[in-house]
Amino acid sequence: MADTSWLDAYLLHQIGAVKDYKEEWGWHRYMVGGKMFAATCCPGDVHAVEYANHPLLNLKCDPLESEFLRSQYTDILPGFYSDKRCWISVRMDGSVPRELIQKLCDGSYALIFAKLTKKLQREIQQRYNPLS
Repeated sequence: MADTSWLDAYLLHQIGAVKDYKEEWGWHRYMVGGKMFAATCCPGDVHAVEYANHPLLNLKCDPLESEFLRSQYTDILPGFYSDKRCWISVRMDGSVPRELIQKLCDGSYALIFAKLTKKLQREIQQRYNPLS
């Protein structure tokens, strides 16, 4: 199993990122401005074999990039319990390089942050970076 001890801190280093646990889903969610940009979970045996018993990281992703990534990495799948066009799942016990996972985390955050209202973006930036 890959070492993912770094992942929580990496996701929470994003400006304004907060984490909660969605008990009904069994997911840790990472959000900015009330919108999810990442989630971790480990689906059980009752789910499709490509997802079952794998620690997953769900991330928002551009649809064209998502398609390309899935063609390049067997451990990048359509988003688990998400819009399969706009979300991907990375099997964290697979062979996707850590640097790529970090890049995808940053990209997911950027996509979600860009969809927040300009007012909310400014509030988050000022709250977490008051000198800007």
